[in-house]
Amino acid sequence: MTNRMISFICLLLGVVLSGGMAQARQSDHSDTNTMEKKHIGNTLALYPMPMTVVGAEVDGRVNWLVVAHVGIIGHDRILVSMSKSHYTNRGIRASRRLSVNLVSREMLPYADYVGSVSGARIDKSQTFAYHTGENGTPMIDLSPLTMECDVVDIYETEGFDNFICSIAATYASPEVLDSRGRIDYSRLKPVLFEFPTYSYLATGEVVGKCLRLDREPSMCAKEPMAEDGIVRLSKIEVLPEYLDEYMRFATEVGEVSLRTEPGVLTMYAVAERDNPCMVTILETYASRAAYERHIASEHFRKYKQGTLHMVKSLELTDQTPLSHANCITNFIRIE
Repeated sequence: MTNRMISFICLLLGVVLSGGMAQARQSDHSDTNTMEKKHIGNTLALYPMPMTVVGAEVDGRVNWLVVAHVGIIGHDRILVSMSKSHYTNRGIRASRRLSVNLVSREMLPYADYVGSVSGARIDKSQTFAYHTGENGTPMIDLSPLTMECDVVDIYETEGFDNFICSIAATYASPEVLDSRGRIDYSRLKPVLFEFPTYSYLATGEVVGKCLRLDREPSMCAKEPMAEDGIVRLSKIEVLPEYLDEYMRFATEVGEVSLRTEPGVLTMYAVAERDNPCMVTILETYASRAAYERHIASEHFRKYKQGTLHMVKSLELTDQTPLSHANCITNFIRIE
């Protein structure tokens, strides 16, 4: 047998074997996914969605309607999907204009109300204080962000009018903008709507920067509080000459712990206004094991060793929550 023939057979055998191995790996991976997930029918599962109040004029009168089915089309269009039974649709079809107002917690009770009654029977025009925008649509003063929209197309599906809109103008309250004038959603914190249980949810926590998680800090997913979870107050008296240096150590260990440790749920530090050398830290750990991992971590040991000579006194007291339903959500703002 020639060397060329032997080489060809070896190459063919390698291809067959590698293909078989790849197929086996792919099959194993597929089987694992199938076993881990449960088939729940053709459920539409893109909730929660931003809760909005749509504003429009109907027969010469302002009307408000809660709409949760609002989505993005490309970079310059949105889709506002509304049941054909809504009174508001008639005004939007006639004027080809509407406003989309994001809902804050402050305006939630009023938004909930306008979503529960029909404008065909009840005048809802005075539910919100409002102004007319440059594009001629009513804008809710209490809403932190409003988009005035032009309807460029209407796509009808069974039971729904789906208004495809371009954005004519966007208005934002100054307090929800960052230093560069961009919308800061950790300040805006729009209310979300979740359909299966008809619940309102909160948002606003930044867990990382898109496409930059490998280069910039992100927040790890947190563990639930277990029965042996720890709630603790650490009361620390810092020697005055070391106060600034201690604060740098404390800030660093708190940031790293919250960002990287799933079992560190809260690390909220405060200093007394009249005596800043007296520092109190509220710490919550998901479990005893999470606490043990925390005090063994490199960043905690760096803090402990670096500040040992700065601390005059330390008192640790474990606490019992009066209500387990109440908890502090402690997160880091990522600029």
